[in-house]
Amino acid sequence: MKKVLFLMVVAMLVLVACDEGELRLNMATGGVAGTYYPFGGAMAVVINDRTDINVTVMASGASADNIQQIAAGDAHIAIAQNDVMSYAFHGTGIWAEREPVTNISTLMSLYPETVQIIVLADSGIYSVADLAGRRVSVGDVGSGVEANAMQVLAAYGLTRDDITTVNLGFGGSADAMRDLTLDAFFVTAATPNTAVMELSTARDLRLLNLSDAAISQLMSEHAFYVHVSVDANDGYPWMIGAINTVAVQATLIASTDLDEQAAFDIVQALIEGQADIAHARGAYVSAQNAVQSISVDFHPGARRFFQEIGVLD
Repeated sequence: MKKVLFLMVVAMLVLVACDEGELRLNMATGGVAGTYYPFGGAMAVVINDRTDINVTVMASGASADNIQQIAAGDAHIAIAQNDVMSYAFHGTGIWAEREPVTNISTLMSLYPETVQIIVLADSGIYSVADLAGRRVSVGDVGSGVEANAMQVLAAYGLTRDDITTVNLGFGGSADAMRDLTLDAFFVTAATPNTAVMELSTARDLRLLNLSDAAISQLMSEHAFYVHVSVDANDGYPWMIGAINTVAVQATLIASTDLDEQAAFDIVQALIEGQADIAHARGAYVSAQNAVQSISVDFHPGARRFFQEIGVLD
């Protein structure tokens, strides 16, 4: 009986074929009000339509939670920021006090999540250096946003001690700035961010530009960053001109236990079915973008697909 129960548990956690050869996988995404959950749902529709894989989308606490779910076997694939993946895999940064998670692998990069620094238009803050002595929200404690904020500040020679640190999520930060109790806040997310857009209806805003030197330093020290620019075409119609900053990548990840052919089929379905991904972020999905800013090695099945189509050596 114990052996039977053990095999039943394994059947739930390991990737097992279902009736009629169908494989059932759980995809961990994010909160229902965020981007990961609906985007994950849109990807799942394409995967389900184009393969013999049935993907069930689960709401979650996003990147860090998703990685923990992969580690525990509760999810088989997930969406996570590539910087959080790096911390988890190597046991560094926000993961320094936790056990490393080494059973994660990359299926493909999906779209950039831009590091945005929001200030009031009349704040007199024009550079990250001007944040010294100001009240700055750096995201929730232990979040990827907080890690990004500390890295950006360090590129300007600033530390936590140089600012009045506030730890709020996007919505809380926007509320505090609306109430004029906050001078700046960091957002790492796809543009446009809902909290920023809602705040812009009540306050005139600006995004801070990062210097070329700061961007070069960040990209040199942290391989998960890419250089991006943001302007009014990226969903913030109130922007005048463009700003330069960095971004991490929202990434589709998988357990290393995922069957190689299943991994191949998933990325093939998403690349070849990109036009059918019914979400705005689907526009970023392409073979070229999929292999950019990889912080944890590809799953063998994904690597084989990208090698076969000639975008990966």
